[in-house]
Amino acid sequence: MATGQQPQITIDYSGIIRVIYGQDDYIFCASSTDNGKSFLEIQVVGKVKDMHLGMTRGPQAASSKDYTLVSAIDKGGTIHSFQLDHVSNKWKRTSTINDIANSAPEGLMDIAADSNNNFYAVWLDIRDNNRNKICYSATFNHGKSWSNNIIAYKSPDKHVCECCQPNIYATQTKVYIMFRNWLGGSRDLYLLDSNIKEAAFGYPQKLGNGTWKLNGCPMDGGGIIVDNKANIHTVWQRDGQIFYSQPGKDEKQIGLGRGCNISEGQNPIITWQYGDELIIKELYNEKEYRVGKGGFIKANYTKSNKIFCVWENNGQIEFQTL
Repeated sequence: MATGQQPQITIDYSGIIRVIYGQDDYIFCASSTDNGKSFLEIQVVGKVKDMHLGMTRGPQAASSKDYTLVSAIDKGGTIHSFQLDHVSNKWKRTSTINDIANSAPEGLMDIAADSNNNFYAVWLDIRDNNRNKICYSATFNHGKSWSNNIIAYKSPDKHVCECCQPNIYATQTKVYIMFRNWLGGSRDLYLLDSNIKEAAFGYPQKLGNGTWKLNGCPMDGGGIIVDNKANIHTVWQRDGQIFYSQPGKDEKQIGLGRGCNISEGQNPIITWQYGDELIIKELYNEKEYRVGKGGFIKANYTKSNKIFCVWENNGQIEFQTL
């Protein structure tokens, strides 16, 4: 497809696929209107000087009914955002997301959208005490301005896990944040939620029944979705094993590797890598695909109900439709 790193997929309500990726200080968008069979001329989303890029650091993307938003963090710790109007098909820079200068130097964040053109962001933030905590903001005017930042969680053991990407998902009424905590020397995944209107996060719930004592950071996040019956589905890695879990239930090991994610649909898709081998697994029928070599694979269902996947391989963005 193109030279670049850290691809992300968004598929809007009309079925247009957009692959967002970075190269040096630039963010690009490759769009397909035929379910991934071909791609239009690549657009420049914007430029972020000294942009974080690599190891899940890089542009993040989400699409609502009428807009697509992209976020990216520079190495100084400022979170930039860009907006695409689906009617005009033009990208423009919008406001910064973090309201404290240089508060996000780790470069790790995620964004989500709902069908009402609202967007939500979570990131690692060092404001106040120079230690990483979970920070949250939202925009209810499709990116023109972001709400006052909220510390959604601060670990009583100094900081959360320093180098793992947090994840976010939004429904019409609630927002969910999954992150890797650091408590008593354990690096386990936890879940926060809040009513969207109140933006008041309670105490986090640990996911799974095991724990991972680790004197270091695994540098690996996970994925979260919520289905149309309000069931929460998460995937994450512990000690080289990929687990699927729902809050309050036992975890289920589904494979070996790292870099996992989950995408919504009638049969959610789980992706991960084992070494440089890329794996896709459908949740309910457990059908598994080996799609190629590389890393940082993402996948989603197209409007024609095919699986479109994209990944990074030796500085190139590659894709496949299953």
